[in-house]
Amino acid sequence: MRVRISPSVDRGFVISSLTYEPGFVMAAPVISVSQMRQWEQATWAAGQTEQAVISRVGQIVAARALELTRPGALILILAGQGHNGDDARCAQPHLATRDVRLLNVGNPGADLAELCRQLASSPALIIDGLFGIGLNRPLNADWITFIHQVNQAGIPVLAVDVPSGLNAETGQPEGVALNAEVTLTLGAPKRGLLEPSSYPYVGRLEVAAEIGLAPCPLKSDLQWTLSEDFKSYPPRRRVDGHKGTYGHLTLIAGSLGYHGAAVLAARGALRAQPGLVTLFTSEKVYGPVAAQLQAVMVHPWQPGKPLPDKCSAVLFGPGLAAGDLPSDLKSELRQFWQELPLPVVVDASALDWLPASSKRLGALRLITPHPGEAARMLQTTVAAVQKDRPAAVRALSKRFGGCWVALKGHQTIMGRSGGDLFVNSSGNPFLAQGGSGDILAGYLGGLLAQPPLQTDPLRAIRYGVWQHGATADRLAAVRPNWTMEDLAVALADLKPR
Repeated sequence: MRVRISPSVDRGFVISSLTYEPGFVMAAPVISVSQMRQWEQATWAAGQTEQAVISRVGQIVAARALELTRPGALILILAGQGHNGDDARCAQPHLATRDVRLLNVGNPGADLAELCRQLASSPALIIDGLFGIGLNRPLNADWITFIHQVNQAGIPVLAVDVPSGLNAETGQPEGVALNAEVTLTLGAPKRGLLEPSSYPYVGRLEVAAEIGLAPCPLKSDLQWTLSEDFKSYPPRRRVDGHKGTYGHLTLIAGSLGYHGAAVLAARGALRAQPGLVTLFTSEKVYGPVAAQLQAVMVHPWQPGKPLPDKCSAVLFGPGLAAGDLPSDLKSELRQFWQELPLPVVVDASALDWLPASSKRLGALRLITPHPGEAARMLQTTVAAVQKDRPAAVRALSKRFGGCWVALKGHQTIMGRSGGDLFVNSSGNPFLAQGGSGDILAGYLGGLLAQPPLQTDPLRAIRYGVWQHGATADRLAAVRPNWTMEDLAVALADLKPR
């Protein structure tokens, strides 16, 4: 496939010399509704048909519906009059092992009684194909009543492309929107689906990238992570590799009352499989920390103690929250941050100790704040950070020497002051447990300590965040009450598909 792309005056794109080749996969840019329409038109011009794409979408929607239900379960399809309804209707032939009922909705006022009858049967799943991404006007009273009725039933909803009633450009409901458990958006994520205002309606956002469209020729500085991005990552290890080949991570972590964070961070680091891991911890908690770790070399922290020989990266911060920490510890972090010619990862309480500086730092630096920590670092509010998370990542990086940033939370965003930003696609609300960030910090430190992975730090960071979330997804699929100890054991057990 050969594509020539040139910027137009409206910052859109002119596409020429496009030929359609199925099966091509690439990272998904976050795009506008108008760009999505442009992409579709380029595909039709290249010879692909709308019906072929709709048929493919129907198969993909059905496959996801099968994953969300059990054999024999009742599925209710709500299909509108447009192409979004066609997508939903085309799923029905592929759901032979389910009890499927189709409600074609043209007049919501007249169809409300039938909706209520169908909802009374307690479907296991509703497939939402009422409105697509073209909705950009307030819904009338009948539609608002209809959608409210679906929401009040409390039945899981699989939304096709966008939850009906949600404006895919702004992320705001047009009077009301369906509350989806999963939104399977088509081709690429639309901007509005990543706005915090959309989260209650979108639920879990998933992207069906291969729906029969031509490879996406559009550009965006905000990219959606696909599991396929890591299909051949990390690279295969050399057969003659040894401990020295894969680096030596040093952790400074743990204090009285918070020693578990040091243990979890160390276990996360081990799951990344660096050659060696050394942990310096508070002398007050040295005993319980050392007793829980076998492959990690544990030492009590002392002022001025040199880093281990051949140390290749440093992680500073997990569990350093006690109120009586020595001032020398904070000074040591600032010195490492400003001067150490090695990768430095900073997490948790230590983020508050970093010196702000617009001067570009020479070596690799990564910070991993949650929104509350980011707000303190930027001297703003959590609401301001959450309102524009990409801007917060840019501002954090610029304020702290051009460092890499992983702004945690729903749809963790990674990047720095310049270049593309990447949105993580994995993870679930059960990661909201104490210790989750400690494991992630350790895992990222373990990856960035490895010289073969230091040449492309953004990919290593993206991979670490994705694996952390994907492991949580796998755990949630098999047990309802998993813990952070389970996450530390299961981290990165499976390779990306």
